[in-house]
Amino acid sequence: MSTLSLRLPDSLHQKVRELAAQDDISINQFIATAVAEKMSALVTLDYLAERAARGSRAAFERVLRNVPDRPPIPGDEWEPSEAVEPPNKRLPPTKARRQRKTRRTKK
Repeated sequence: MSTLSLRLPDSLHQKVRELAAQDDISINQFIATAVAEKMSALVTLDYLAERAARGSRAAFERVLRNVPDRPPIPGDEWEPSEAVEPPNKRLPPTKARRQRKTRRTKK
């Protein structure tokens, strides 16, 4: 395990102290958990972006053609007015992901 010196604004430190006390954990454990959650979110975004890049619309449609045409199970209906076409855009990369990508390409 390593040690990290961290400077926080007083207001943030106070809120972290309060939230850690509410969960009956140490400030150290609270911050370690928060960092782990953020890392998990970033890694998941990278994984999903990489996985989406490997996707094939043609393969997806080929699989869907094998699905039998049946009415939905009761309670699983989808009203046409609810049907919304998802945007086909990727979100811009976060600053941290751009920096990681830059570091990888410089090696």
